[in-house]
Amino acid sequence: MSTETEINPKDYQQHDKDTGSADYQIALLTKRIKHLTEHMGEHKKDFASRRGLLTMVAQRRKLLDYLKGQSEERYQKLIKGLGLRR
Repeated sequence: MSTETEINPKDYQQHDKDTGSADYQIALLTKRIKHLTEHMGEHKKDFASRRGLLTMVAQRRKLLDYLKGQSEERYQKLIKGLGLRR
């Protein structure tokens, strides 16, 4: 993985044992998506990984939409912290 901006999902936990909050799940998915994106750059014909990547992107999109509806403030903080475009 690139060392320029390492995503640490633990920074987005609500408490120590938090693994289910939307913030944490989005951060974790973003880390996995970035890793798979780099993999796809080297292995262009790995269609199974491509399908998994698209599934993760769709899941992250759903979680982002949910978070935006629940708390606009947390949503804005999260996308700024993760460097997402929206």
